Amino acid sequence: MVEGVSVNARDFCILVCLMAVRPASGQTTPFRIEVVDGATGRGVPLVELETTGGVRYVTDSAGVVAFGEVGLLGERVWFAVRSHGYTHPNDRFGRSGVSLATRPGGSAKLTLDRVNIAERLYRVTGQGIFRDTVMTGGKSPIKQPLLNGRVVGSDSVLAIPFGGRVLWFWGDTHRVRHHLGLFETAGAWSALPGTGGLDPSVGVDLNYFTNNGGFARAMCPIEGPGVVWISGVTIADDTLVCHYSRRKGLARPLESGLARWNKKLNVFVKWKQLPLTETRHIKHHPVIVAMGGERWIVSGSPFPELRVRATLADVGTPDRYQRWVDGRWQQTKGPGTATQYVITDTDTERKIQPRPGSVRWNAHRKRWIAIFGEAYGESSNLGETWYAEAAEVTGPWTRAKKIVTHDRYSFYNVTHHDFMDSAGGRYVYFEGTYTKMFSQTRVKTPRYDYNQIMYRLDLDDPRLKMQ
Repeated sequence: MVEGVSVNARDFCILVCLMAVRPASGQTTPFRIEVVDGATGRGVPLVELETTGGVRYVTDSAGVVAFGEVGLLGERVWFAVRSHGYTHPNDRFGRSGVSLATRPGGSAKLTLDRVNIAERLYRVTGQGIFRDTVMTGGKSPIKQPLLNGRVVGSDSVLAIPFGGRVLWFWGDTHRVRHHLGLFETAGAWSALPGTGGLDPSVGVDLNYFTNNGGFARAMCPIEGPGVVWISGVTIADDTLVCHYSRRKGLARPLESGLARWNKKLNVFVKWKQLPLTETRHIKHHPVIVAMGGERWIVSGSPFPELRVRATLADVGTPDRYQRWVDGRWQQTKGPGTATQYVITDTDTERKIQPRPGSVRWNAHRKRWIAIFGEAYGESSNLGETWYAEAAEVTGPWTRAKKIVTHDRYSFYNVTHHDFMDSAGGRYVYFEGTYTKMFSQTRVKTPRYDYNQIMYRLDLDDPRLKMQ
């Protein structure tokens, strides 16, 4: 605040960010390095370029690095090149890298071959999403490319179209000003693709629900100690509902229940508290399915294990939930065991251990498709993403194809956003949390760590053929 001048929080934030990336008087313009996908020509996010002195740069969501290293700019610089699921040709010494003649205001383009079947598109959350693009004079497709909602990192996405817009929710969320962030669920909204929203191949314009300080505010402020996580966001009787869990971190649950969306306050409020031992409730990423002339909410981890009629009365009554056991839906009393699906890698016949994901109907394939993670994968503990398909929502789910890999890095809680599907469902979009947690690496990827990354899968890719 300057005496006599009023600046609102958003404008002040934008001003500070622009000042941070704009070269000061006497400084030179950075050298622009663009890294593109050899198959699509699109910029590739999350590509690491490292100098011989160990200085590491990471491409932004447009595949751009702004290289302005004092003392090196103007020199011929050798960069090691590496990226999850992508490869770069080796030099004559067998090293993956390239030597570039850098100069102020100059540019270079590198081309990578994609090993992943799915294509990495952009980072959805966090600071500096299009930082290097802005620094080199480029135009960002999103309104706030540098800092949005004062959010630095966000865990585990949930997203659903509701009330004519898309509502987004995340778990624990990191802030700029302190190492302790928000632990009661953050949230935002965006316009739907095709009705004012961005093309999903370009990005997502998030409008955070914020507090008076401009930081993301609590979306499920359940009273009491501990963090509050939500899951199972779905619609029953035109009402947005979810399951909440107030707990002591990853360990001990303190409270469990159901919450309903308050349209006036834009927040979830407690609806029903459940016993801590109760497992019959909406969870993960449900899908609404027509069965026997009725609408059912089906949820699982990722494959269907529970269903309940899509009414508030049924969603709020555990005894009305049914489990998929022995090839049929059965009413159960208390805790029970749903069908365990045995999933095999279609390429190697290796059995894989599925992690949470989502199951959605696909108009292009005319089949149900599942996109999900894996526990204890070959290249990482939680970094592999898989694709499977079936004639019915209940399967049979038996074979899967790996579509994304992250070497010694986690990418978990993936979900397919079917409201983004394009070209009649040929292209599907999914995202997950990219983080060093639970991984074998000790070094965080700057700006990307603990954030959401969007991928696109072309269902006509010949490599996706299911054997």
